[in-house]
Amino acid sequence: MQQGDTEAISLMTEGMMSISLPLLYSFRRCPYAMRARLALLDAGIKVRVREIRLQNKPPQLLAASAKGTVPVLVLPNGQILEQSLDIMHWAYTQARSPHLTNATPQLITAMATLITENDAEFKPWLDKYKYADRYPQASQHDSRQQACQFIAKLETLLSRQAQLQSSQPSLVDYAIFPFIRQFAAVDPTWFAVAPYPKVRYWLQQHLHSPLFQQAMTPFNEYAINGAEGELPATKIQAISEAATTK
Repeated sequence: MQQGDTEAISLMTEGMMSISLPLLYSFRRCPYAMRARLALLDAGIKVRVREIRLQNKPPQLLAASAKGTVPVLVLPNGQILEQSLDIMHWAYTQARSPHLTNATPQLITAMATLITENDAEFKPWLDKYKYADRYPQASQHDSRQQACQFIAKLETLLSRQAQLQSSQPSLVDYAIFPFIRQFAAVDPTWFAVAPYPKVRYWLQQHLHSPLFQQAMTPFNEYAINGAEGELPATKIQAISEAATTK
């Protein structure tokens, strides 16, 4: 067999493997898509990624999910997961992650309760704080004060252990961290001196983690040229691994 033939077969094999990977529709800055990418990476599940822009949704996304928001994960068997938490649970279940397999029923309930509070109570106040001009009925200061009730709860939890529910990052940390990142970025000067040092330290740990650097790998927009990427991205992973050895 000629060398060229061997290379061609190798490329064909790689292409077939790529098609068999789960397909993730994502938007880099969306906190819901961010939490899904973090879980998939943490669970060690490789996926194809189609980066989309909400103002230019590709028809393939709408065909897979009429809601037209991200993340959406299309599995090789045709099953479609349309919610970020469903994607997270699927990823950790596939990997038989200790996040779920070793967790007590009480811990699973505690994680679910905290995530629900983040999504149903904190997130609406975060939106009013971040986009204050869209919500003239509430002042930005008042919205921040309301959001801080949840931040204060996280501060209490983090005073007991390094992460929200244990000493190591887990599903609940990755589910909530992207939203706290948004909150901190609204007014970084205020957040830097706010009475939440444990939350600040926890946030910085996650922002500088190799996992987050991989999750934020930039991709070209799929709707423009049909380009796809893959997570984990070898180049980013190599950089992250090198950084951890310094």
